[in-house]
Amino acid sequence: MQPTLRILVIEDRANDAELMIRELERAGLEIAWERVASEEEFVRRLDPAPDAILADYMLPQFDALQALRRVQERGLDVPFLIVSGEIGEEVAVAAMKAGAHDYVMKGNLSRLAPALEREVREAQTRRERRKAEQAYRESEQRFAAFMRHLEGSAFIKDSQGRFLFLNEFGQRLFRDLRWTLRDGLLDGTDDPAAAAAIATDQIVLETGRPAQTVQEILHGPATVRHWLVNKFPITSPDGGPVLLGGIALEITEQKRLEERLRLSQKLEAVGQLAGGVAHDFNNLLTVIQGYGQMLREALAAGHDGIGMLDEMLRASDRAAGLTRQLLAFSRKQILEPKVLNLNGVIGEVEKMLRRLIGENIEIRTLLEPRLGMVKVDQGQIEQVIVNLAVNARDAMPEGGELIIETSNADLEEAGSNHHDRMEPGRYVLLAVRDTGIGMDKATQAQIFEPFFTTKERGKGTGMGLATTYGIVKQSGGYIWVDSGLGRGSTFRVYLPRTGEEAAAWVSKPAFQAPVTGHETVLVVEDEPSVRDLVQRLLQMQGYTVLAAGLPGEALEIVRERGASINLLLTDVLMPQMDGKQLAEQARSLRPGLKVLYMSGYADETIVSHGVLEPGAALLHKPFQVGELVRKVREVLDGVG
Repeated sequence: MQPTLRILVIEDRANDAELMIRELERAGLEIAWERVASEEEFVRRLDPAPDAILADYMLPQFDALQALRRVQERGLDVPFLIVSGEIGEEVAVAAMKAGAHDYVMKGNLSRLAPALEREVREAQTRRERRKAEQAYRESEQRFAAFMRHLEGSAFIKDSQGRFLFLNEFGQRLFRDLRWTLRDGLLDGTDDPAAAAAIATDQIVLETGRPAQTVQEILHGPATVRHWLVNKFPITSPDGGPVLLGGIALEITEQKRLEERLRLSQKLEAVGQLAGGVAHDFNNLLTVIQGYGQMLREALAAGHDGIGMLDEMLRASDRAAGLTRQLLAFSRKQILEPKVLNLNGVIGEVEKMLRRLIGENIEIRTLLEPRLGMVKVDQGQIEQVIVNLAVNARDAMPEGGELIIETSNADLEEAGSNHHDRMEPGRYVLLAVRDTGIGMDKATQAQIFEPFFTTKERGKGTGMGLATTYGIVKQSGGYIWVDSGLGRGSTFRVYLPRTGEEAAAWVSKPAFQAPVTGHETVLVVEDEPSVRDLVQRLLQMQGYTVLAAGLPGEALEIVRERGASINLLLTDVLMPQMDGKQLAEQARSLRPGLKVLYMSGYADETIVSHGVLEPGAALLHKPFQVGELVRKVREVLDGVG
C-alpha cells in the first residue's frame, strides 16, 4: 500500500486543480490535497511542510517564482513542480534555474504523475542522505569528544606499524615519555617498553587475535607507572589490509591497591599465626619461668647451678619480650585504654630517649599546645614512640636530628598510602622525623612485616616496626611512612581524636600487706602445666587451691563449695566459655566472688566486644612468681 502524498496546489482555478488531482489518482497515487490562491494563504499552509507543491505559473496576486522563494527562505526541500498552460520554454528554463524541480504543461498532464513520483523519491533520497551525513558528523563529533576526554591512549596503526590515528592523550603521553614518531613510526626502539609494544603489535597482526598486556613504563628517572594495553585487529570490509587498534589505560593506582591488599592479607595471615604461637609460647614460658624461679629459691647460696639458672631465666625474659612484640603485631594483646594527651606521654619518655638515642643525635620536639585528646593504652603508645625513635637512631649512624611533632589533623576525604586507607575524621597526628639514610620503595613496602630487617645479623629481630604497626592498628589508628634514599624518613601516626576528657590521675597507695594467705582460690586453666604451676605456687604461700581444667568443672566446684571460695583465678580464653562468662555464672552461684583473670592474649574481636569489663584485674602471662602472689593478695584485699 502506497503512502498518502500531501499535495499543496497553488491554483486560482478550481477546475484546473481538480484535473491535476484526478490525473494523479488515475495513476494510482493516494493523494490528500489543498488548494491556495494567495501568497498569505500559501505561507500558512507550509507548516507542516507538504510532500510536494504543484504551482500554476501566474496567479492574479502572485506567481510561482514568489512561492518558490518562500519555500527556499524556509529551507524546505519539497518537490516544486510548475503546472501551467501559458509558460514558454525560456520561462520554464528560468524557473528551473531558480530552483523548480520540473514543469508540466496543462495540455500534457500525463507527465505529471511520473514527474511527481520521481521528484518525491529524489527528495526522500536527499533527506535520507542529509540525515546520514548529519548522523555521521554527529558520530564524528561524539568520537572526537570521547577521544578528547578519554584518560587513556587510543590509536590505530597500519600493517607496517605506522600510526594512522593517535588521540590527544596518547600524543601527550608520547611527549612525556620522549617517544617520537618519524613517518608515523616510533623513532627507534631503545626504550624497552617501546620495543615490547612493537613486538606485541606484530603478534596481533600475524595471529589475528586480540592481546592484552600490562606494561611497566618508566616516566622520568624514577617513576614507574603501569598501563593495561588492549590491542586488536581491525578487518577492512572490502578485504583491504588488516589494521591494528588499541587502547592503553593507566592502572598504576589499581596495581598499588592490589599490592596493598596482598600486603594486608599477608600481614593478617602472619598476625594470626604470630598470635597463636605467642599465646601457646606464653603458656610454656610461664611454666619455665615459674619452676625456674622456684628452683633458684631452693638452691643454696653459692650453688654452681644458680648462674646457669639465671642465664635460663634471662633467656626466657627475652623470649617473653619477643612474644609481647608478636602479640602487638597481631593485635591480640589486651589494651588498657585511657584518655590522655600525647604531649604528656612524649614528655615522660623524652628523658629516656635522650639516654637511648645517644649524644650524636639532637632531639627536638614540636608540640601543639592545644592538642586534642586520644584514648589509647599509654604503655603501648610509649612503645610506639620508643620503637620509632630507635629506628630513626639506626638510620643515622653518623648522627643527625630527630624531630617529634604533634598536631591536630582533620581529614575531610579518605586518603591512602602503600599500607593503609585512612577514613575521613578528626585525628591527632604524631610525626617522628629523622635526617638519616632513608629507604627505597622496596624497603618501604616491607618495613611493617615481622622479622624483616635491613640490619646485619644479630643487630635486630625485625619486630620493632611490626610491633608499632600492630599497636597503632589495634588502637584504631593509621601509620604512614614517607621516605627516600638520602632524604631521611618521616613516620606519621594518626590516632582518632576523642571528645572525652582525661581522667584525673589518682595514685594508688603502696601496698604493704604480706603476699601469703589462707583463703581458698579456685584456679581454672585449660593448660595442665600452667594449672599445676599456679596451684603449687599458691599452695606454697598458704592458700587452699581448688583446680579445674574446664569452665564446666569449675562451675560444679562452685556449686559444691561456693561458700568457701574467696577468689576465682581464671584464664581468659578457654573451651566451652570465656573467662568473663565463667565469672558471671560463678558469681550468680557465689555472690561477691572476687575474680582475677590471667591471659597470654585475648583475641582482638572478643576484647573489642567486652570479654573483660573495665577495671577487671588482669595478670599477663608469662608472669613472675612474685607477680602472681602479689596480684592474688591485692585482689583479695580489694586494692587491685
